Amino acid sequence: DKLSGVHAPKCRPGAHKGRESLPLILILRNRLQYALTRAEAMMITKMRHIQVDSRVRTDPKTPVGFMDILSIPKTGESYRLMYDVKGRFVLQKITENVTTKLCKIEKVYTASNGVPCLLTHDGRTIRYPDPLIKKADTISLDTATGKIVDFTKFKVGCW
Repeated sequence: DKLSGVHAPKCRPGAHKGRESLPLILILRNRLQYALTRAEAMMITKMRHIQVDSRVRTDPKTPVGFMDILSIPKTGESYRLMYDVKGRFVLQKITENVTTKLCKIEKVYTASNGVPCLLTHDGRTIRYPDPLIKKADTISLDTATGKIVDFTKFKVGCW
């Protein structure tokens, strides 16, 4: 549905790559059907009813990508954006672990003044991580606080 119509909205530059994300307006209008038109979807976002990863988003072209948590506090619903078996985006309703998100580590580096940092797949920079965390590991991140809850080491050949 991302490319339906001649004038489909495009994501703004942000946390996820353009090809790996959907604009918030498409999720509200086409997937969740909370809005019938672009104007209605814009009103929903401008009234500050939508949160992506525990932060209010007012821009309807905000990119929402893999493993992002879309929550609507007025209705009490939360969704996680996942891929189905054919590689299409699917909104999965979640009830528990609403603020916990899995992130893949893209890069581990040392910033200025010797501060250890890591970069995740969704563009987050986390300072002072556990020294055992390396590239390609997976961390469990609390989106409300931005702290690492747990991590899993990457092993070749294991599921």
